[in-house]
Amino acid sequence: MPEYRSAADRKTRIIGKTICRVAAVAPWAWPLISSSVGRFFDGAASGWDERTMAGSPGHLATLAAGLDSLDVKPERVLDLGCGTGAGTLFLAREFPTAGIRGVDLSDEMIATAQSKIGLDPDARVSFRVADASKLPFGDDSFDLVTQVNMPVFFREISRVIRPGGGVIIATSLGDETPFSTPEKLVQRKLAAHGFGEVHSGAAGEGTWIAAKLEESR
Repeated sequence: MPEYRSAADRKTRIIGKTICRVAAVAPWAWPLISSSVGRFFDGAASGWDERTMAGSPGHLATLAAGLDSLDVKPERVLDLGCGTGAGTLFLAREFPTAGIRGVDLSDEMIATAQSKIGLDPDARVSFRVADASKLPFGDDSFDLVTQVNMPVFFREISRVIRPGGGVIIATSLGDETPFSTPEKLVQRKLAAHGFGEVHSGAAGEGTWIAAKLEESR
């Protein structure tokens, strides 16, 4: 994915990784920077798929590998930081009877994602603008939550996942991914929020971590 690599310069990686660390260890500070993050992705939405190769087998490899490790058959799936919807639509193909929801902080990203679904009279797939730190869904709403290349809000993820449900936290370029959180920190935080059966691996050029929420919490 050479175009994505050239776009993610050193400054962008440092800023992105700092933002992700703040979200993981000091989520109370997220409101101070969330507006700026949303504006950044609003500005990046035009041409995003072409620059990042979103939707390509390589870009989706880590999400697919994480799904294989969980072996889940969800009824309701939430894709956090869905961007232009490439991963969300992949999930819709993988789980053709499940309800799929994609959320993103950026209005422009969601507008692009929405334009891809066309007619969907059953509203099986839908997109909406939302902040992953305060999701507009009730407790225990989803069997599976996924995210690729974005900050992790552990408390909120554990809140919306049903006991026994799964989570996949993936990157498309491993440690070179601008918006990524160190694997050891992710695993430690997952354990602290009631997740077990944690597995991780690499696929394509990226990495993935998958876990299930304990039945009793």
